[in-house]
Amino acid sequence: MKKKFFKLLAKINRALLPSLSKKEVDLAKASKWQMALIGWRTWVTKRALD
Repeated sequence: MKKKFFKLLAKINRALLPSLSKKEVDLAKASKWQMALIGWRTWVTKRALD
């Protein structure tokens, strides 16, 4: 059940949130909200794959 939730959340993230890799955002120069977005997407992806 938990894994299904995170897979659904990952699909929603992919559809709604901007892709920072396509914009070629440099992690060293990323703003706080960009770093938060990267962290959020990483956390959700990790939970979906476990």
